[in-house]
Amino acid sequence: MDIVKHNKIAWNNYVDKKDRWTIPVSEVELENVKNGNWSIVLTPKKTVPHNWFPELTGLKILGLASGGGQQGPILATLGADVTIFDNSEKQLQQDKILSDKFDLDIKTVQGDMKDLSVFADNSFDLIFNPCSILFVDNVLPVWKECFRVLKPNGILMTGLINPISFQLDEESLKLIYKQPFSDLHSLPIEKLEELKTNKEALAFGHSLTEQIGGQLDAGFTITSMFEDSWGGENKMDEFLPAFIATRAIKRSE
Repeated sequence: MDIVKHNKIAWNNYVDKKDRWTIPVSEVELENVKNGNWSIVLTPKKTVPHNWFPELTGLKILGLASGGGQQGPILATLGADVTIFDNSEKQLQQDKILSDKFDLDIKTVQGDMKDLSVFADNSFDLIFNPCSILFVDNVLPVWKECFRVLKPNGILMTGLINPISFQLDEESLKLIYKQPFSDLHSLPIEKLEELKTNKEALAFGHSLTEQIGGQLDAGFTITSMFEDSWGGENKMDEFLPAFIATRAIKRSE
């Protein structure tokens, strides 16, 4: 099936349902940003350390699969030159609304994160990619494209999911799925059909080799990382952090 098309429809549906990851930041939050009080996330709860960022004024940033008006407007308010790339036109609209209202000059581009051919080599200083690679069936092209469009010494920040969290039953916390997990191939057919009928996004539990090793193989140097949880919203939080955030650099040769 066409995963890109299905997940685009799913995320448009999430916007209509006002899912938490589609709600833009508020005017009050943007006022706080202007006063130096800001935070931004790659994963559900932990904020990204400010020292992960270089000076933001004039920095060319690609918000990769980062539509929804949650990160782009903050970075633009801090003075960055922001482009948001996302599969969902309704998620992009959330950024455009805030950009127009507050004159943030955020550019929005729709597309598949595995194909950034709309951008030239060495186009961006920083890529900000909150948890989203779980919605692509093959993550390796994403890392290669990120490396290509970043300038030398450019930074990639990305949110990842520990693949074991896909393999566990949410209630019993027993291992029930083999790695690699895929909604398409791991779920019983009736569960998969239910996801399709309900316009739920299809997810893929990429191995750590593909998520972290894939960044290294693409040429990145990982300089920092942290783990995160659902913040008590999932029984898994009692036993392991489901999320990982990494900061990587495209070293100049």
